[in-house]
Amino acid sequence: MNEVKKFFADAFRHLGNNRPVPEIEVRFYPYAGLHHTIRVRSGRVYVRLSDICKGAPPDVLRALAFVLVARLLGKRIPDVHKRVYQDYSVTSEVMRSSDLARRRRGRKLISSAQGEAYNLDRMFTKLNRRYFDGRLAKATLTWSQRRTRNILGHHDRVYDTITISKTLDSLDVPEWFVEFILYHEMLHIKHPARLINGRRYYHTSAFRQDERRFPHFSDAQKWLERVARQRKVPRARAA
Repeated sequence: MNEVKKFFADAFRHLGNNRPVPEIEVRFYPYAGLHHTIRVRSGRVYVRLSDICKGAPPDVLRALAFVLVARLLGKRIPDVHKRVYQDYSVTSEVMRSSDLARRRRGRKLISSAQGEAYNLDRMFTKLNRRYFDGRLAKATLTWSQRRTRNILGHHDRVYDTITISKTLDSLDVPEWFVEFILYHEMLHIKHPARLINGRRYYHTSAFRQDERRFPHFSDAQKWLERVARQRKVPRARAA
């Protein structure tokens, strides 16, 4: 652990513009996934690293120290450190460990597929039959707990769930638009993220080609753009 603290002290010396290196406390923590935090309290820096990284090589831990300190200080992350940590985070072993930690330690809030205006189970069955020949494995469907404004739909492969924003559970929202958001998330089941040159790609060309099969695709894009300008409902985003 002392070696890891030295990495953080070194990062402060390089990025801190001659500021004194603060007292630093570093601990590994059993987060539900590959998650890290860095905070300042009363002049002391507290770092919590995911225990998934406990066995990471020294160059990765050093890179992670620079990534976190740069974020804390509002500095640009040095490319070399950013690349070293990103390459490590997308290795198959780390990704498996992260998924396992989420299953064991995390929890998924599920409400109901039956909303006030629309039933997601019924929609899924309809879309599955029409666009996937009924072959798509059914995920757990739920409306979000709150009327989220940043994400309209989200497919979580770890928990095998699709969450649709409660913002859309209204007769003021066209049914075909809700179907489009659900269809978009269903495509994430058919087209899992691909790892290319160390980066995850969620919306591949095959994904986009299938997305355009939706008969109201153009209308959905216009509806999204219009309401985005009004800042009432943001664009759909997948995780």
